[in-house]
Amino acid sequence: MSSSPVNVFVVVNTASDEAPGVATRVVRALLAAGANVRGPEQDLAALDLDPDASGLLVGGTDGDVDGDVDGSHSSDVVVVFGGDGTILRAAELAAPNTPLLGVNLGHVGFLAEAEPEDVQFVVDCLIQRRWEVEERTRLRVSVHRDGQVVDGTWAVNEVSVEKAARERMIEVLVEVDGRPLSRWGCDGVVCATPTGSTAYAFSAGGPVVWPEVEALLVVPLSAHALFARPLVVSPSSTISLDMAPGSQAVLWADGRRTIDVRAGDRLVVCADPDPVRFARLAPAPFTDRLVAKFDLPVEGWRGRQRSL
Repeated sequence: MSSSPVNVFVVVNTASDEAPGVATRVVRALLAAGANVRGPEQDLAALDLDPDASGLLVGGTDGDVDGDVDGSHSSDVVVVFGGDGTILRAAELAAPNTPLLGVNLGHVGFLAEAEPEDVQFVVDCLIQRRWEVEERTRLRVSVHRDGQVVDGTWAVNEVSVEKAARERMIEVLVEVDGRPLSRWGCDGVVCATPTGSTAYAFSAGGPVVWPEVEALLVVPLSAHALFARPLVVSPSSTISLDMAPGSQAVLWADGRRTIDVRAGDRLVVCADPDPVRFARLAPAPFTDRLVAKFDLPVEGWRGRQRSL
């Protein structure tokens, strides 16, 4: 265990009524313990902190992670106060290989590691550098036009191509590993990671996939086709979506970033070589997370209880 002060990059949902207060408590405790705390200027400005406090470095904006001072490149961990949307924003800010640790102050918080009542435990683990790093698959998508790659991005949960005009469906030819699968007239197609299986893909009727399962998901949206079921494919597979003439669409990445898609474009989706990393403070079976987040009825279960 390193004896040097822990370096923490803080991301806060400043629109939340609760998140700035919880973040203030945690940051104050970290600074009192000698930690170094950085974060985007607008996030730290929402906290009740002494701007001259030792170890506090205010600076940086969304997307500004190129410098060692203003960004997260010198941080050991990114701590996020908010819901899954804030964690996805933090994934955009985080330097490569820096793990994300979410304190859930949203509605569901599937990506979060801790709840607000756990903040003292979070502080203790951070100060003592007591966390494990869990790697999750990210997606990489590229947009091909006239034989050239014209754009691309990545996603933690999913990439989706969706119709741009409400009154008109899009037509998509789906290809897996270089072989045509089916043509769908649909509202769109979602390609998701196991992490994203409980997000948009789940709402669209896709299966829940345990995070340790290595796979990619393909889920059609309101498809008019004989064969239009959710698919689970190999993590090494390449999924191609060819846009038919007349199809006006928009590509979304994690519901946060968009790319305009033209008729005739080809979207190529695969696993990103660089995973997203999460900091885990204690072992927690995914089954328990599902039960807690969806409030599933398990009363009367007589199996073995977990020991704390």
